[in-house]
Amino acid sequence: MRLPTLLQPLAATLVALLLTVTQAAGADRDKLTAFLKVTGFDVALESIKLSAEDAPRMLGLDAKDFGASWTLMSRDVFDVQEMQADAVEILAATLSDEALAHAADFYASDLGQRLVEAENASHMRDRTDKRGEGGRLLAELQDSDPERVEILQRMMDAIGSEDQSLRSANELEIRFLMAAQHAGVIRLRVDEEGLRAAQAEAAEETKKSMRLSGLASSAATYRDFSDEELVAYSEALEAPLMQEVYELMNAVQYEIMAGRFEEVAERLAELNPGQEL
Repeated sequence: MRLPTLLQPLAATLVALLLTVTQAAGADRDKLTAFLKVTGFDVALESIKLSAEDAPRMLGLDAKDFGASWTLMSRDVFDVQEMQADAVEILAATLSDEALAHAADFYASDLGQRLVEAENASHMRDRTDKRGEGGRLLAELQDSDPERVEILQRMMDAIGSEDQSLRSANELEIRFLMAAQHAGVIRLRVDEEGLRAAQAEAAEETKKSMRLSGLASSAATYRDFSDEELVAYSEALEAPLMQEVYELMNAVQYEIMAGRFEEVAERLAELNPGQEL
C-alpha cells in the first residue's frame, strides 16, 4: 500500500530511526562479543559445560546411567554459543560503556593478554589434574613463600568474596533441587527451609573448603607470573570500575549456570537411566 504523500516524510524518518537503533544495537553486541573474547569471559562461560556432570551427581545419580541420551541432552542444554549470546544480552542491559572500556583496556595490555591466556587454559583444564597440581603448589608456597599466598588471596578477594561465592553456590543448589523435585526427578526429605538450614550449618566449613580450593586453583593458574605482576593484577581488579565489571560477570555466570541446571532437572524427568536415543 502506498502511503499518503503527507505521511511519506514521517515514514521515512521512522524507518531511518529504526535502522539507526538496529545498527547501534548490532554494534553494541559486536562490542560486547569482542569484550567477552578479550577478557576471556567467553571461555569462562564455555567452561560451564564442564560442570554438566555435577548435576546428576547432586541428585545421587551418575551421568553414565543415562547413556548416550545424557551426552546429547547436556550438549543441547549447555550450548556454548547460546550461553555466550545470553551473556551478551544481559551485559548489554547492565554494563556501562565506561566499565566495559576500562576492563577491555586492561585485558588488551600485554600483561592482560597473558593473564587471559593462562585463565582460559585453566578454565578448560581437567579439574582433577588442576586440583592435584594446585594442591601441591599451594602446600609448597605455604611452607616456603607465605607472601605469595597472601597475594593470591588478595586477588581472590578482589574477584569476589567467599561469602558471595557461597551465596551463589547455595542458591544454585536450591534452585536445582527444587526444580528436580518439581519435575518429579527426586523426592526431597526436607523442604526449602530445611535445605537452607543445612546450608547455614555447613557454611563455615564450606567457606574454608572453597578458600583452599580457590587458592590451589590460583596457585596452578598463575604459577608462571611474578609476584610483581600478580600485585599489579590485584590492584587492577580492585579498581571501582573493574569491581563493577566483575560483580556483573559473576552474576551473569551464576544466572546462566543456574538456569541451565534448572533446565537439566526438567530434561532428566524425560530420561530413564540407560535409555538410548
